[in-house]
Amino acid sequence: MLVANRGEIAVRVVRACFDEALESVVAVSEADRGSLAARMADDTVVIGPAAAADSYLRVERIIAAALHSGCDAVHPGYGFLSERPELADACAEYGLTFVGPPGDVMRRSGDKLRAREVAAGLGIPTGGGTEGLRTLDEALAAATALDAYPLLMKASAGGGGRGMTIVREPEDLRRAFDRSRLEAERAFGDGTLYLERFIERARHVEVQILADTHGQVRHLGERDCSAQRRYQKLVEEAPAVGLAPATVEGLRSSAVRLAEELSYVGAGTVEFLVDSERGDFVFLELNARVQVEHPVTEQVTGVDIVRAQLRIAAGEPIGFRQEDVTLTGHAVECRINAEDPDADFLPSPGTIETWVPPLGTGIRIDTFVQPGARVQPYYDSMIAKVIAQGATRAEALELMGRALARLKVEGVRTTTPLQHALVTDPRFRAEPIHTRWLEDVFLPGRKETEA
Repeated sequence: MLVANRGEIAVRVVRACFDEALESVVAVSEADRGSLAARMADDTVVIGPAAAADSYLRVERIIAAALHSGCDAVHPGYGFLSERPELADACAEYGLTFVGPPGDVMRRSGDKLRAREVAAGLGIPTGGGTEGLRTLDEALAAATALDAYPLLMKASAGGGGRGMTIVREPEDLRRAFDRSRLEAERAFGDGTLYLERFIERARHVEVQILADTHGQVRHLGERDCSAQRRYQKLVEEAPAVGLAPATVEGLRSSAVRLAEELSYVGAGTVEFLVDSERGDFVFLELNARVQVEHPVTEQVTGVDIVRAQLRIAAGEPIGFRQEDVTLTGHAVECRINAEDPDADFLPSPGTIETWVPPLGTGIRIDTFVQPGARVQPYYDSMIAKVIAQGATRAEALELMGRALARLKVEGVRTTTPLQHALVTDPRFRAEPIHTRWLEDVFLPGRKETEA
């Protein structure tokens, strides 16, 4: 198995390969030669210099590394090439098994406009919206036709908040269109945008699915990922609490029906926005890969999602029925980023001099970090994920607060103090938040308190 990624997800996949008795080879840039994943794997292959554009984002180098090292499968992790159909196509062309959906399925699911059309055809709510927009004039005309400010401008070809802008009036659209288009082009190679109605108080809820090559689809329940800053998730939870039973059933059944219609294969995540006030939901997108936040689902279901990916890719059927899936307890995950929250989340690369993770029952740490590890300036700033599980949400948050208080990192700044303040905030603990709460309520209040 060639692991075509880095950081904690590379470590995670190497561990899953060991559990499945598979040899692992990690493709690394020159900057990651000494990484934990490289040392854990059975072998490593250097695929290029530090810059991702010259290494982790080069399809031909990933394929060459797999063939050179004698691999017969490629796991893309998340980010980088994980949702690029070109990699899936190239694997098929060279006789390699791609751990994920085929290229044609990825094209239908990865393009938000196409996926939304499929969802609408199934009767899944999509909230209306526009076709693909490539010029400002097209966008202005589409906004006029919708006549429903505020709107959300989004990139058709990808996610992660790139190219996304809230549009409250035509002037916002004029100011933001070119910026969003260029950001989408740089991130995804496609500057196509679209507009949809913006829900002011929305919860970001997603459903984890698994689908095999035998036509079986299972859901593993739902996660709440509403604790966001600039559309980047900071804290995730499973299950999503406080939803009406009918809403939960609608989310789960919609996710399964969409995967079935797309002939989906592998692990995927169907994302929705739930209106906090009305309780109804709209489809957002389908992420055709394993998600950063998959551990919270693993903790409450007992299903190892990465091992399931490997087995599905090997042609094995899903080994359980839908009625066998039960959600037990509650799990919370904090993404620990090497960023300075007090300096507008400026990245903080450097050498980690001290690393003392919290230990104890109910605590899980997914990381590539150890003392002496280098946080590179070339890649995403996430260095670890702390996962806490309890019998209830209150217990999980209490445990998370204690875990973050004991997490010791020296050498780089991290988001840990901010996340500790968040998970111990009585308002956050009292009830589910919406996606704007962190930026509109929590962060301004925290700054006033510190002042």
